Amino acid sequence: MDLSPFGYDRLFAWLEESPLAHWLPAAAELSEERLALHGDMPRWLAALGQLPRLQPEQLDLAVPCLQIGAASQISTEEREAITETLMAFHPWRKGPFCPYGIHLDTEWRSDWKWGRIEERVDLKGKTILDVGSGNGYYGWRMLGEGAARVIGIDPTISYVMQYAAMRHFIGEQPMHVLPLKLEELPEGNAAFDTVFSMGVLYHRKDHMEHLEQLKRHLKPGGELVLEGLVIEGGPGGLLHPKGRYAKMKNVHTLPSVATMSQWLEQAGFGEIAVIDVSPTTTAEQRRTHWMQFESLADYLDPNKPGQTVEGHPAPLRAVVQAKKR
Repeated sequence: MDLSPFGYDRLFAWLEESPLAHWLPAAAELSEERLALHGDMPRWLAALGQLPRLQPEQLDLAVPCLQIGAASQISTEEREAITETLMAFHPWRKGPFCPYGIHLDTEWRSDWKWGRIEERVDLKGKTILDVGSGNGYYGWRMLGEGAARVIGIDPTISYVMQYAAMRHFIGEQPMHVLPLKLEELPEGNAAFDTVFSMGVLYHRKDHMEHLEQLKRHLKPGGELVLEGLVIEGGPGGLLHPKGRYAKMKNVHTLPSVATMSQWLEQAGFGEIAVIDVSPTTTAEQRRTHWMQFESLADYLDPNKPGQTVEGHPAPLRAVVQAKKR
């Protein structure tokens, strides 16, 4: 399979000369295999091939809606055609993106979450691993904050295709999203200055194993940025949803912020600091033209907005940073 739309040739060339050279065989083989086997791949590749080759007159990855090119560079008809083609990658969940005057208004206002983080992390010159990176929105924002290189991993192929679509317009940058899981990355040679894990922890049956895996990819003294669903309460506070949580079937454990901090300490992290704790609202996560399926409003009890449809506490999210000891 031709991997050029994903820019992996540049990434693999960098890996070969880096402390992560041992990643190459597995990363290359698994990426190609996973992409080639997906049943929607022919349709997605055809859509990528329909996107025009444009050179952006402006590129700003440090603004909430990523500015990619200028509206004046294309005609109204071209904009309508690009919009229709990008809909082939529906549903768009993380963003927003603004390529050539198109407002790609995604389900999540991911810029709001990033706004809670950006003043607290120094990414200048850093090499970053973004676990559960989705379509790469946060990875592009990391570059906008001065990161030297970002490697995102996410096993959801539709997100990887959305990354490829935005990369088509953004051009070659040291940010890539691989269709891999964290546990598939070879260990050894801890090489990352910063590791992000946002929206992943509560999907893991073994939360301690996840934290230990994240730590193994960090340099000594490297920083972890951990974000996830939490509940109110003190040390030891936990929620183990029976069945589903907000209609999600793979939510295993929601800790209190104090419990999350205890987990981090047990996993070998120090200098633990809470960046933010915020409820998720229907203004931050909602149905749009670019994501037409159910969203947060459908997951909450209409008679008790402080609860999910299953009767659990409504989504509350925390961001915590910590250093590898």
